[in-house]
Amino acid sequence: MPVTTSLARARRKVVFKRTPTTLSSARMATMENRATDIAVDEEVVSHLADPSVRGSRLPIDALYTSEPPIIDPLVTATSTAQDRTLDQCLPLLKAADSNIEYNANGAPRLHRERHIKYLETTIGNLPAPYVGADASRPWCIYWALNALSLLGADVSKFRESLIATATHMQNKTGGFGGGFGQTSHLATTYAMVLSLVIVGGESAYEVIDRRAMWKWLSSLKQPDGGFQMSLGGEVDVRGAYCAAVIISLLNIPLNLSSDSPASAAGLADLYTGLAGYVQRCQTFEGGISAKPDAEAHGAYAFCALGCLAILDAPHRIIPRTLNVPRLISWLSSRQYAPEGGFSGRTNKLVDGCYSHWVGACWPLIQASLQAPSQPAHDSGPQRESIPEFLSFYDREGLIRYIMSCGQDHSSKGGMRDKPSHRSDAYHTCYVLSGLTSAQHVVSAVLAEDEYVANMAWKVSPYSDPQLFDEQDRLNPTDPVYAIPQGKREEVMTYFLSKPGF
Repeated sequence: MPVTTSLARARRKVVFKRTPTTLSSARMATMENRATDIAVDEEVVSHLADPSVRGSRLPIDALYTSEPPIIDPLVTATSTAQDRTLDQCLPLLKAADSNIEYNANGAPRLHRERHIKYLETTIGNLPAPYVGADASRPWCIYWALNALSLLGADVSKFRESLIATATHMQNKTGGFGGGFGQTSHLATTYAMVLSLVIVGGESAYEVIDRRAMWKWLSSLKQPDGGFQMSLGGEVDVRGAYCAAVIISLLNIPLNLSSDSPASAAGLADLYTGLAGYVQRCQTFEGGISAKPDAEAHGAYAFCALGCLAILDAPHRIIPRTLNVPRLISWLSSRQYAPEGGFSGRTNKLVDGCYSHWVGACWPLIQASLQAPSQPAHDSGPQRESIPEFLSFYDREGLIRYIMSCGQDHSSKGGMRDKPSHRSDAYHTCYVLSGLTSAQHVVSAVLAEDEYVANMAWKVSPYSDPQLFDEQDRLNPTDPVYAIPQGKREEVMTYFLSKPGF
């Protein structure tokens, strides 16, 4: 099966030269020079490999330093924005910014301490312009805590203040609102539960009213198998994922309350019909949409795969539920050259946050193709396993984009969408999540016997090639729950010892 890198390299061999009358003169000139640009860049890269010219720095593959040889002749707002994005990214990808410290591979260092200081400013009292984000307080907390944990910072110091905040944002009817006195919502409940899990400890876990949570989740469960995001709210694949995460982390009983609309429709429990709902969200392109018959989106692909990986072993449920080859094709198309980062939708620009939303799909896709361990006495046909260190996407390209273009290299710190945008907590969390996913190989520890959501995942450092210095490696993240792996194990162990209420 071809991987993204080989597909991208094949595209480099094709030169597209046209001079349609609909093009601006500037864009015509750009198209006419693409072929020679590639040749020049390859000469530059070869020149940089000469130790007498650049010391000990190794050459950078022209795939990451040359403008694409094929372009769409139609001028649109997106194509114009894409040209601007390339102009911003290429100097960084070429390691040509004299204000940035690069390592021997031409990749910038991770500004760990700057990012930690930046994140700590986003978790306290925020300035007046943030009033519009009042309904997203749990998200702001989660983004900061998760990113800090990936960077290796101690987040336990936030435990007491988080407990006080969460207590006042939890509704007696179950779940957490986005702010004080606000209606419970699955997205903000997901974010607050994960935040409490990240700081850890019995006092944080016990903030959550599990009985009220069960009652509230039962009220959100729909006859079509999906979940509303809030009472009277939309039903989409985010609800499927958020609900599955909450139920499995907190060991919520699966039986439905008697007044649940799903119970009245004959559904057996909270998980009944959930995989079927996710299946109906796969589009003709192969990606996953928020709801049936909508546009495929990278974040919804992760939600779908994460939800399924909670319901059953990935190698069983994902191929049974989704058309995996079509999904692989769609996900592969989200990675661009030369940038190396991912876009979230067809014909959209690269965005740092999809380093997680799309990048984190790949470990789950790979787990879906793994062969389960087979008992020694079983002489039946063996299912061929996918090699553990095989990459279905270009890790080098993604790491180069994150380290070069995704970091705010100023004293401010933080991570960003692309070089022209400001850093923020949201992108800092998800760009770092994508980076740690690319820095590690995660594989499911499989067996054909009974599956539970706290299945083991094997995590190994990825180092072929290792573009970053070892001191720039982040803590590993859980491939399903998007929190530090050890935190997921701790909370599941705690609540598995507390069946019922």
